[in-house]
Amino acid sequence: MFEFFASLFGYLLSFLYNLINNYGIAIILFTIIIKLILIPLSINQQKTMKKSAKIQEKMKAIQFKYKNDPEKMNQEIMDLYKNEKMSPFSGCLTAIVQLLLLLSIFYLVKSPITYMEKIPTEDINKYVTQLQEEGREISKVYPEIDLIREYQWLKEKNPKDNNVEKLNIQMNFLGLDLSKIPQQNMTDYTVYVIPILYIISSFVSIRMTTAMQEKKKEKEKAVIEVGENQEEQKENEMDAVMQTNKMMSWMMPIMSISIAFVAPLGLALYWLISNILMILERIILDKAIAQED
Repeated sequence: MFEFFASLFGYLLSFLYNLINNYGIAIILFTIIIKLILIPLSINQQKTMKKSAKIQEKMKAIQFKYKNDPEKMNQEIMDLYKNEKMSPFSGCLTAIVQLLLLLSIFYLVKSPITYMEKIPTEDINKYVTQLQEEGREISKVYPEIDLIREYQWLKEKNPKDNNVEKLNIQMNFLGLDLSKIPQQNMTDYTVYVIPILYIISSFVSIRMTTAMQEKKKEKEKAVIEVGENQEEQKENEMDAVMQTNKMMSWMMPIMSISIAFVAPLGLALYWLISNILMILERIILDKAIAQED
């Protein structure tokens, strides 16, 4: 399935690359287009989050009222979701889309001449064999990246092969080689520039999310009109939810950073631009949706 979407995304990335002849700029434009396509999903997610927060009070009241009758409690909670026109699994769609994008883009950047340039597998294997016979080192994980680096040699070896010309992908972007893999180039400081910027953008995104949650918590505390014991219990529940959300918000960046250090820099560039766009999107949508309430 991931290969299918990688191939689909490859058509778009190939079109953009052929338009501007720069892999880095093509990835940036590709990221912007993907983010624009996903805007309806983002708007729905923001609205769902706000709506979900509003029904938490009703849900807690149901849980307290039917704490000794789990069957009745579950039925009432399902009725609540139905009346509010919400699904308990509404947040799962976003998580699935994120995972789909994560792995599909990884496949695309890992094997650009398969998914972007559409070079047949038999030709790729032929080029790999030619390089191996010459004693040149080829990565088992990223053989296509090595083929791109060996473009000149392969062109001389296969002068009548039109597909070889497709290996000439311009990976240089602002002085950075997007084909490089941090793990394989530890002494080259340039391989850390994009991952570090991605880490900074992730930190900003997480801090922004945390700040929004804390603001929401203070707002909820301000309108609490319950007894002292109930208030303390409610505050503890809110703290537990915030801690869970905070932990979840760290999981995706940590996983992405781990992959970014063992993948070509093109992937880290995609995540960096995606993060920047997500921060801007979150600010704009949060204000826009707040005005609707």
